[in-house]
Amino acid sequence: MPEWRITRLRKELCLTWHEGDIRRRYRLGTDDPKEAARRAPARYAEMTRPKGSTVKDLWESYCLDKAGRSVVTTMKFTWKALEPFFGSIEGEAVTIAHCRAYTDARRRAKKKDGSIHTELGHLRSVLVWSQKNRLIAHAPYVERPPKPDPKDGYLTRQEVASLISAANAPHVKLAILLMLATGARSTAALELTWDRVDFGRRMIQLRNPFDKMRRKARATVPINDSLLAALTEAHKGALTPYVIEWAGDRVKSVKKGIGTAGGKIGREVSPHMLRHSAAVWMVEDGHSFEEVAQFLGHSNTAMVYRVYGRYSPDYLRKLAASLEV
Repeated sequence: MPEWRITRLRKELCLTWHEGDIRRRYRLGTDDPKEAARRAPARYAEMTRPKGSTVKDLWESYCLDKAGRSVVTTMKFTWKALEPFFGSIEGEAVTIAHCRAYTDARRRAKKKDGSIHTELGHLRSVLVWSQKNRLIAHAPYVERPPKPDPKDGYLTRQEVASLISAANAPHVKLAILLMLATGARSTAALELTWDRVDFGRRMIQLRNPFDKMRRKARATVPINDSLLAALTEAHKGALTPYVIEWAGDRVKSVKKGIGTAGGKIGREVSPHMLRHSAAVWMVEDGHSFEEVAQFLGHSNTAMVYRVYGRYSPDYLRKLAASLEV
């Protein structure tokens, strides 16, 4: 059951919800059902928003406001780390000293700077949002460790062939090939359903058109020959709507399977390394940064150029030519 519903009060539409055994109602100021449905979520979030100004209160308010977005799911995990340090602190009272103490504690717990950067980044987002929504007068500065440089690790074509051979399950083999041939992130590949695989036009739509959550961009990409053969074979025995399945059920993670296969070939391999490898291969083959960005689902070429530019055969070549003696 939803937390709220739209009802009528004296011929006017209103928002209705329960707080324990107490029923609450709030007039929406319209008798148009469509307009009422549009206004209701924001009104509900406003009316049920925690009234305090501690970081915990502000965090809960932020999550209510952003309900339905994928970032809220991620923030459930980061809050487990942040709450013991920041939960009871007033939002405006967060200091650089608090941030540094948190960073030191997380490092002692063997957490990498990339994770700490993300966690404190979520804290910063909540404080800035709270200021914009006038829950606090000022959003204090949140100091974070520098964002690590992108990982350089990628696989050669021979290593990928060896990785697929070393995979101990058909769904892991297919996942490796799918992520490499489409440049898809692990989540996009595992959420892919057969209705978005167009065998006739040889195209894959990585974005689910019915998914209303805000996610990182997902492209529509062509199917190459090797992936087409693998998908055709897998489709014959499909038991679920999902492309990546095992024992009649969808697969939620292939991290362990890919890591195990990587160990067999002497490499530390993660699912994201396959996307990274796909980008490197395309740049090495001389494809433009604009094309590579579009294939990967990026809205601009800046990140592609910054991370993968050095792999291009023409990278800075014209500049070097200008320095001939």
